Amino acid sequence: MTTLTGRTGRALVVIDVQNDVVAQAWERDRTVAAIAATVDAARAAGVPVVWVQHSEDGALEIGSDGWQIVPELQPADGEPTIRKRYRSSFEDTELEDVLARLGAGELLLCGAESNHCVRHTWHAALERGYDVLLVSDAHTCWEGDWGDLHVEGEPIVDEQNRNATDYRLPGRRSDVVSSTALVADLAGG
Repeated sequence: MTTLTGRTGRALVVIDVQNDVVAQAWERDRTVAAIAATVDAARAAGVPVVWVQHSEDGALEIGSDGWQIVPELQPADGEPTIRKRYRSSFEDTELEDVLARLGAGELLLCGAESNHCVRHTWHAALERGYDVLLVSDAHTCWEGDWGDLHVEGEPIVDEQNRNATDYRLPGRRSDVVSSTALVADLAGG
């Protein structure tokens, strides 16, 4: 249903699953395991995997330990890695060009953080004409105190899942799918 002409393929986009980004994430280990299962299934099904890494001055410096993708997940040879500085993975990056070369009109999204980079990438993808499936148990966010606000991961993840459920724009759609259901779908079952 994508509005991107001739783009019938899928791509899995793994957003910012970096050491410092998920160090204090809600359900970190469970989420990373769900992402790993999704990545493995995508690779086995021939669905391209695209990795995104965020950087900022003074935090998440390129090349630092905190900037690295978590050890449980590693890009395979030839899988594109997008470097970004903004919450949207499309903003001032080559992501659109990479997805066009891959023929992707549907994006499978997972990663961190649900309320920042996942949310902004999800919305930017829809605005650009992509169909989007958000992997409901394969995204997370930081938990802790942010000034006088206490941030809890579970309601943020739930809210983003609700935002993405059966959402429609002209000629494109968004929905959510569990990693288990997506892995079965990718395996042909």
